[in-house]
Amino acid sequence: ASYAMQVGPFGYLVHLYYGARIEDGEALDYLAYTVSHASFSPRVEMTERFSKDTARLEYAGHGCGDYRGSSLMVRTDNGSAATDLRYVSHKIYGGKPTLPGMPATYATASEATTLELLCRDDATGVEVTLVYTVFEGNAAITRHAVVTNTGDRPVRVEKVMSACVDFHVASDMDFVHLYGDWAKERIFERAPLLHGTQSVGSRRGSSSHAHNPFVALVSHDATEQFGDAYGFNLVYSGNFIAEAELNIGGAARLQMGIHPEDFCWVLEGGESFYTPEMVMVYSSEGLGGMSRAFHRLYRQHLCRGKWKNIERPILINNWEATYFNFNEEKLLAIAKDAAELGIDMLVMDDGWFGKRDNDKSGLGDWFVNEKKLRGGLAPLSKNLHDLGMKFGIWFEPEMVSQDSDLYRAHPEWALQIPGRSMSIGRYQYVLDMSRADVRDYLFDCMKKIMDSAKIDYIKWDFNRNLSEVYSTLLDAEHQGEVFHRYVLGLYELLERLLTAYPDLLLEGCSGGGGRFDPAMLYYSPQIWTSDNSDAIERLDIQYGTSMCYPTSSMGAHVSASPNHQLYRSTSLELRGHVAMAGTFGYELDMTKMSAEERETVKRQCADYHKYYKVIHQGDLYRLISPYGDRTRCAWCYVSEDKSEALLTYVAIRCRVKDRFYVRLAGLDPDRFYREEASGTVLSGKVLMSGGWCIPETLFDKSSRVYHFVAES
Repeated sequence: ASYAMQVGPFGYLVHLYYGARIEDGEALDYLAYTVSHASFSPRVEMTERFSKDTARLEYAGHGCGDYRGSSLMVRTDNGSAATDLRYVSHKIYGGKPTLPGMPATYATASEATTLELLCRDDATGVEVTLVYTVFEGNAAITRHAVVTNTGDRPVRVEKVMSACVDFHVASDMDFVHLYGDWAKERIFERAPLLHGTQSVGSRRGSSSHAHNPFVALVSHDATEQFGDAYGFNLVYSGNFIAEAELNIGGAARLQMGIHPEDFCWVLEGGESFYTPEMVMVYSSEGLGGMSRAFHRLYRQHLCRGKWKNIERPILINNWEATYFNFNEEKLLAIAKDAAELGIDMLVMDDGWFGKRDNDKSGLGDWFVNEKKLRGGLAPLSKNLHDLGMKFGIWFEPEMVSQDSDLYRAHPEWALQIPGRSMSIGRYQYVLDMSRADVRDYLFDCMKKIMDSAKIDYIKWDFNRNLSEVYSTLLDAEHQGEVFHRYVLGLYELLERLLTAYPDLLLEGCSGGGGRFDPAMLYYSPQIWTSDNSDAIERLDIQYGTSMCYPTSSMGAHVSASPNHQLYRSTSLELRGHVAMAGTFGYELDMTKMSAEERETVKRQCADYHKYYKVIHQGDLYRLISPYGDRTRCAWCYVSEDKSEALLTYVAIRCRVKDRFYVRLAGLDPDRFYREEASGTVLSGKVLMSGGWCIPETLFDKSSRVYHFVAES
């Protein structure tokens, strides 16, 4: 990809081009031309035909002649929120800077190059540094902004976007986003970009089930493999907005950043405010090319730590097997059966702590309930490790039950507005994570638990959104900072935990996928994709999630049949095939399985290890969407060296004498591939052009997996 800009008239940064790679030295000045619309698009000076209202700008000011959505609003003590940014200087260097207190992609000097552009508003003394990083071998650019108050009087930042991209022509583009709800997250939606402003966002205090911090602009004719696709993803776990504004001339402005509603940051003299990072990807190979660029970037430059590249354990979670009704004997019975079948880890879910026999009490009281677990966690952990299994536990640190020792001792630690009643969700309140004393309490509790036994994994849950957002520690002037300070507090606690326990595998969760965003991947390399584990529903959810998140990030389990959310019955084989398109595990009672089912689980665990590398490190190609006529779905993974491919095909609803061909993608057209089970040998060109014939008649809710290996 290429991205070009110039210092235009009067020192304004003018955007020239973003798209397919062009060679250095091409003269692009002509792309800066814009038409000024007489008095309704005011000029900077009468003698110049330059108007900020029609110019394509790198970062848009506010209140000074540009009537489109602004990137920055800073209110000074005279009451004005106008900003007018002009170029001062720039520098280019190898590598990538960190963002203080926030997650971001990372790279060495040989892996990336960074451009910093310093701009200034002379009237207010506010400076903005626009930071761009480009990655070698990946069509990804990351951006963030740093706002600095160079004066000696405080200013109030009321709106600050992470990035702005002005498109020359966007009337031929579609707007893509991922919407949803609990148990129905990240559903793919695509519609023509309309005149006016289209936006998605969250004001819930988290990135949310409702809208993911991902949008894309794609050409009308873009498919999975062809056409222009521009993807944008915000590395942030709190309130956000992503908006695209199309004008009458067909130009569009795309912006993404912290949601300005309920946001106001007081910036004292000499202080700086850092925005979250935005990742943007361009692909001329359609939605699929865009997704693969995101996947490679996140696997290589966002996920980190011990579990970045090594094979992750197959887990069995006891939640749907026992819910709150368990003890050590019941857990060990499940674990013994699981170990015999090839499962690597038992995860003990909600209910092991405090007074917690249902979801009405106990959150915040992080000490072991010894009525369920005699002697604490150490005996259970030892017994599991003696079986050759790892041990994981569930936490929900950000929450407190009304019926808990913690809330009775510290009611002021919950988010609340003086004089107003407190909303309650799932019988719990939200702790004020902006407070250092709250974070210290939580870290101390978790450390005592972690030090009491060998614990290999934590599932970090978050089961309600924020309301009555007010901190009893802050004065009135700073209450507009609480939403963002909450998120910064969350990041600080996560960083402390992982620094203290670098071998820990952390899995994020928020009622399933309610906080599935790239910021959380910086701390937890896998996230529970959805509480809905029905295999047919997961086709939609995992398809949408894969638009920008890699397979290695998606927690996916085989659960019981009938399913606990929809009561739909599906085969163990189908459930395994769908869950294999993620970080694999089980969520059912192993002790109730038949001998035939046990053999199936053994085979699934062996397949997980056999295909791990191609699934988790290979390139994903979405071949047949589960949307549309809702009859079938298919995808394949291709290894980086194109030496093997794994095709999964699901028949959702069949027709009489149904027989189907699936065209693969991503193979080497000049190599020959042997399908492992049948021994059939076909060229990559034939498999991608003619397709692979599903060699048998399938029935509703059935599936097959085919493994292709290149002939030497």
